[in-house]
Amino acid sequence: MPAIHKLMLVIAISTGFIRSGQAQDRRDDQFYFPGAFNWHFLHDYPEAARLFNAFDYGHAILYERLYSGNGGALDHDFTYLTTDLLVHPPRFAVAEEAVAPTYTRMAWRAKQMFDWAHLLHRQIYDVYADDDIAPLAKDSLIERLTDYYLTRREYAFAPSPKSMELMDGQPFSKVFRHAYPRFNGLIWAYHWLQVGLYDALITGGTHAEKVAAVHETVGRFWLMLRQPPGKFPSMMPMTVAIAPEFSRRHPRAAAIFDNLHMTHDIISDILAANTIPRDRKRAMIYAQLEIMRDPVRQVVSWDEARAMTEMMGGVSEMGGPATGYPNVRRPSPAMPADSAHPRRPR
Repeated sequence: MPAIHKLMLVIAISTGFIRSGQAQDRRDDQFYFPGAFNWHFLHDYPEAARLFNAFDYGHAILYERLYSGNGGALDHDFTYLTTDLLVHPPRFAVAEEAVAPTYTRMAWRAKQMFDWAHLLHRQIYDVYADDDIAPLAKDSLIERLTDYYLTRREYAFAPSPKSMELMDGQPFSKVFRHAYPRFNGLIWAYHWLQVGLYDALITGGTHAEKVAAVHETVGRFWLMLRQPPGKFPSMMPMTVAIAPEFSRRHPRAAAIFDNLHMTHDIISDILAANTIPRDRKRAMIYAQLEIMRDPVRQVVSWDEARAMTEMMGGVSEMGGPATGYPNVRRPSPAMPADSAHPRRPR
């Protein structure tokens, strides 16, 4: 075989274009919404922003372990995450396909949907962190970001609340949280922080007040990690409970994030369920993704969503309010911003 053909074969195999008995997924991507607000959160709140890189690793290694049938390694992963990686989070975003190559080849569409929603998460943080944008202009820009997110219909979660039956009422539901309660609690703590930061940024008027509020919220996250799983949320955090002001202002984005977090749980259950054969997991995951994208199926009203939140125990069972925990610190000093990141371009 000529050398160039050998090289092309290696590239094809390594990038997942050649797969045995598995349909191919498009490897398309889309650029984030441009604007001067981008990267403000990373620069001004590096301690919080860098945690998300560790969160991405945690989700990826979880799915790889479960899909490969190596769930027993999750105890070691939990220790590594809570005592090392979260304490010293990566400076740069984690490539999920490098951490979870087998899972991402199997469920590339899920990976793309998560990435697209995570990008919306982070761009909204950037808007709130940019002190040059007036409050009313922030609300308008966040709605534009949500519109832009929804243009990518093949990867966008529905902007309406979905029934909790999707997470709790299917034959495979709750398998993961029962088998791996500590890791499940850690994932819910991630989700609590992701939505809790919105109200922390909204309630702070001045820059100093926002810094203090974000510090409190991150401090509450570290308090959760001190005595796991007792301090973890006992129910999946819902945006309407943890970030009520954000949910009031931006209900579409709030629903998108709840649907995103619900899907994380659904996929964990599918991967952990012995009742679903390994060669059927992809089809089951993709069927769930279709429902979560659909703007009509299994949709509930916001009144019903709020009632569900109360039936689940309310904010107290979901990790508590995002702020109100002053003087709670992380296990080790934060890395100074200038040593971790270059200054954002102006």
